[in-house]
Amino acid sequence: MTAVDAPRAIRHPVPYYAQWESPGLVPAIIAGDVRAADDPLWQKSGAATAEEYGFWSWRMCGMACLRMALDHWRGGAPPSVPLAEECREAGAYVRHADRVDGLIYAPFAAYAQRRWGLFAESRPELSTAEIRDELSAGRLVMLSVHPSIRTPGARPTTRGGHLVLAVGADDGHLLIHNPSGFPDESQEFARVPWAELGHFYAGRGVVLGPHA
Repeated sequence: MTAVDAPRAIRHPVPYYAQWESPGLVPAIIAGDVRAADDPLWQKSGAATAEEYGFWSWRMCGMACLRMALDHWRGGAPPSVPLAEECREAGAYVRHADRVDGLIYAPFAAYAQRRWGLFAESRPELSTAEIRDELSAGRLVMLSVHPSIRTPGARPTTRGGHLVLAVGADDGHLLIHNPSGFPDESQEFARVPWAELGHFYAGRGVVLGPHA
């Protein structure tokens, strides 16, 4: 019996964070009906200005995943923009005038260990069976997926480009917290059938644990 076929359900009680400070506005921000900089809660991000928040918020899926893990194991999480700036200084992001390269897994994992005392391991190859094994061992897994994973039945032509946090699993499904998911649909404990995960999943990620 493989790990994915194992019968025991897993559900880690991980708090949810969106990559925008107002989770309820995620559909409108993604659709372009609301500017990210107009998020009324932007100051909670720790950004100096609304425009700085708007710039970073679109690149903040990895920081949302880290905040969830920190809150789960440490009982709190720092604001998102200062966290992103620390990761930039650690080499996990490379900022340009109009874009950010990253999240770059190896320096991010080193940062998470050094700064927060977490177990963190970059996994350029990570099978679905290994995801289940890590969850069974009490860890959480950041997974590279296509952003359309928020929409049931989507069939993207590429994989990867967005990070979600695997927080549980059962026989038929992987449970994820999706930083850009939609409220009451695909944000918290969203169920992704194992049979459909391959349409989105790039086969890589970062494993996080409570102790380095």
